[in-house]
Amino acid sequence: MNIQAQHASKPSLALAMGDAAGISAELAAKVLADEAVREAARITVFGDARVLAQGAKVAGVESDIDVVPDGQPRPAASGRPVLIDLANCDPAEVPLGEVSVAGGRFATENFRRALAMAAAGEADAVCFTPFNKGAMRLVTPGYEDEIGFTAEAIGFHGVAKEFNVLEGLWNARVTSHVPLSQVASLLNVQTILDNLRLTNTALRAAGFAHPRIAVAGLNPHAGDNGNFGREEIDIIAPAVKAGQAEQIGCDGPFPADTVFVRAKRGDFDAVLTMYHDQGQIAMKLIGFDAGVTLMGGFPFPICTAAHGTAYDIAGKGVAHPGAMRNAMLLAARMATREATAG
Repeated sequence: MNIQAQHASKPSLALAMGDAAGISAELAAKVLADEAVREAARITVFGDARVLAQGAKVAGVESDIDVVPDGQPRPAASGRPVLIDLANCDPAEVPLGEVSVAGGRFATENFRRALAMAAAGEADAVCFTPFNKGAMRLVTPGYEDEIGFTAEAIGFHGVAKEFNVLEGLWNARVTSHVPLSQVASLLNVQTILDNLRLTNTALRAAGFAHPRIAVAGLNPHAGDNGNFGREEIDIIAPAVKAGQAEQIGCDGPFPADTVFVRAKRGDFDAVLTMYHDQGQIAMKLIGFDAGVTLMGGFPFPICTAAHGTAYDIAGKGVAHPGAMRNAMLLAARMATREATAG
C-alpha cells in the first residue's frame, strides 16, 4: 500500500493539548513520538509549537511532526502528525505546577478547536492531554466537567457519560460530579436503565460482542436485604431486571466492596457504580498509569488519560505516558469500528 492510500485508511484523531502548567505537554510529546500511536491514526494536534517543544525537551524525545500556522494549508499526506500552531501560549508565562488562567485558557481553546474539527466531520475522534478543572473554571466560570463543556461546544442535547477503561475492564457510573449527599436522591429506575443502555452500546462500539455488566449496590453489603437501606430493592434491582428484559447482559446489585474483585478476575467486562468514587478508587488502584477516561454517547469518541495534570511532577520528565497512549489507541480502535459499522 502506498503512503497516501495507507494515510487515508487510518482514522483521523484530533488531539488537544491540555493544561500547560502540568504534564500535558510532556505527555503530548511522548505519545506523538510513539510508533504504535502514529501507526494507529492520522493525528492533528491543536496547541502551541513552543509548548510542545518544551514538552519534548522535558520528555527527551524528538518532535517529528509537521507544524502548520493556524489558517494555513495543511501539508500533503506525509504520515507524520500535524500540529496546528495556534500560537496561544508562551510557556514562559505559565508557572509550572500551579492553577493559572493561562493554563486553563490554553486547554480550553485547544479543546474547542479539536471538538469543532470532529463535529465538522473532519476527525473521527478527539483526545486531550489532562486538564485541571480549577484552571478551566478561571476561564469558564460555569465549567463543571468535560461532558458539559463538550455538549455546549458542539450543541449536543443527548445523553453522554464518562467511562473509565482498563484493558478488559470498564467502569461506568450513574452519578458523577455531584455531592455525595445528593447521590441517593438522584437514583431512579429510569436513570439506571439509561446508563445500562449507554454502557452496553459503548462496550459494543469498543469491540465487546456480548458485554457482561455488573451493577453495584449503593449501600454497605448492597443493603443487606433492606437492613442498611432499600435503594437496592426498590430502585437498582428493578432497573437490572428491566435491562435484562432488553437483552442487556447485566446482573446485580452486588456489594460494591467485592464486585471489582470479581470483575478483575474476569467475571464481568464492566461495573456500573452508583457514584464517582465507588468506581474511581477501585480502577485507579488497579491501574493508575494505564486507565483511560472515555466520554461515551457523543457523535464521536472522546478519550483522555484517567489521571490529572500532576502538577507535583510537572517539568521533571518522569510522567508515565501509558494512560495517554492507551487513550489514543482506544479512540483509534473505536473510530475504526464505527467507520466500519457505518
